Amino acid sequence: MEMAMIENIVVLVLLLMLLLIIVVILFACKPWRFFFSSRSRTIKAGDLERPLVSDEVDLLRNQSNELPRDYDLEGACFQNEGHFRSPRMHGLVYKQRLPTVSSRLTQGDSLCLDEVSDSSEDVSVGQTLKLPVAELAEVQKDARPSLDTDGLQEFVHKDVLDQRSCLSLEVVSGPSCGLRCSVESKNASKFPLTLGRVSPSDLLIKDSEVSGKHALINWNGNKMKWEVVDMGSLNGTLLNSCPINHPDTGSRHWGDPIELANGDTLTLGTTSNVFVQISSQNRQQIPFGVGMASDPMALRRGGKKLPMEDVCCYQWPLSGVDQFGLFGICDGHGGDGAARSASKLLPEMVASILSDSLKRERVISLCDASDVLKDAFFQTEACMNHHHYEGCTATVLLVWADSDENFFAQCANVGDSDCVMNVDGKQIKMTEDHKVTNATERLRIQETGESLEEGETRLCGLNLARVLGDKFAKQHDARFSSVPYISEVVHIDQPSRAFALLASDGLWDVISMRKSIQLVLQMREKYSSDRENSAEKIANFLLNEARTLRTKDNTSIIFLDFDTSTRFSCKVES
Repeated sequence: MEMAMIENIVVLVLLLMLLLIIVVILFACKPWRFFFSSRSRTIKAGDLERPLVSDEVDLLRNQSNELPRDYDLEGACFQNEGHFRSPRMHGLVYKQRLPTVSSRLTQGDSLCLDEVSDSSEDVSVGQTLKLPVAELAEVQKDARPSLDTDGLQEFVHKDVLDQRSCLSLEVVSGPSCGLRCSVESKNASKFPLTLGRVSPSDLLIKDSEVSGKHALINWNGNKMKWEVVDMGSLNGTLLNSCPINHPDTGSRHWGDPIELANGDTLTLGTTSNVFVQISSQNRQQIPFGVGMASDPMALRRGGKKLPMEDVCCYQWPLSGVDQFGLFGICDGHGGDGAARSASKLLPEMVASILSDSLKRERVISLCDASDVLKDAFFQTEACMNHHHYEGCTATVLLVWADSDENFFAQCANVGDSDCVMNVDGKQIKMTEDHKVTNATERLRIQETGESLEEGETRLCGLNLARVLGDKFAKQHDARFSSVPYISEVVHIDQPSRAFALLASDGLWDVISMRKSIQLVLQMREKYSSDRENSAEKIANFLLNEARTLRTKDNTSIIFLDFDTSTRFSCKVES
């Protein structure tokens, strides 16, 4: 009797295991998709992550209808991958562009990071920026695709024709969050730029809802615009919450080319959002070398993927201020929103202050920009009132030239993203560490009358006492500050062979300033035969060193090399 019961139990267990295996196979293969492929899931456009835009655009978004989209879990081969199809009108809903402050071309605002991904991906990591150039023209207007491009060149100013455009893409949400890539319009060999889930996509997005070959971006030389096309993905592609795929969902036909603008957001699948940055630049080069590298350093804490919260920025020249430029790194906490805001506001504030000719002449004559930097931080903090639960460090290096063809540099910072310079072989620390454990910071706090308890190393959970943003924490603890540390001015003459290195704490956690300078000097000698690209190679090398030493935090690096033959190509009027 007992044997019979045991046999029955064994048979029941085997049947249950068999049933479980069948269920797993069914969920893995999903055979029902072939019978119900005509069904589509609807999502609300309002649920999608959007760029920070005006209330007018938000109003348009709220008026959007639900958008039917199918899933595509398999990569597929497509035709016509090498070029755009001719535009056709299929009732697409075109996006509203943000109005610009002025119709005139503006200068500066040049940010361009090359491709960065997890170390586990088959994408190159930490590639850096080509030498930046001056004068940005960023003109935003209503995106209305036109079939008639005849006579376009007559209306394009010569300055615009001399410009090149840099397109940067960053995955800001989804499984591949933090992935970046960029391309310049002059590099025709890299077109088209492809986005998809399978190699050899230029932006390789590891998301099961993204098609193997999902979308591509190309440079339209006639319109002088970047354009995006859906490559027939079953899930479709959204541009600022509006579909741009072929209206015949599931047909695998390509969509029409749609113009891209700075600040747009592309949505692939339901979770992977790609932020678009576009900077237009002319051929006049910045008068010294610049290299930039960034990596979220994912999978460093027990397999937990870290969000990328570092934001790099630089402008040369500042808008309306030819002989000044600003370079900076903002390291966010609680998200990247505060870092993005600060990296946008700080250059604008500095440029606005220096637009006053008296203040500008005072900086040049006294060789001191302390007041300008303090005011810029104060105004930036005042404009960040909406960042209640997010904050960031901010380290910026202001560089300017005088009429005698000499450069000057002055740094301001809050937090622990540091800057070091080397002039004539002398190491100069340009920043101050604002961790609660730092002796000078603890002294500052004590002088406010708000004492620190013995062993207290954090304020409201933060290990920093000076930050931008974090309004909620500052309302509950008066020991926080947003007043920056201002360095002395460093004079950079022609034979000094000076350089500056700015980096977030991901680098300084594993490499000391002394060691970093030694590495830079070694790499300078190694790349002496390739001076044009040496700055970006050095920034990339330092990033790889941080990765090799297993840094656990986001790492961003900006390297300025003042020892270059083109450094004094920018003349300044007396």
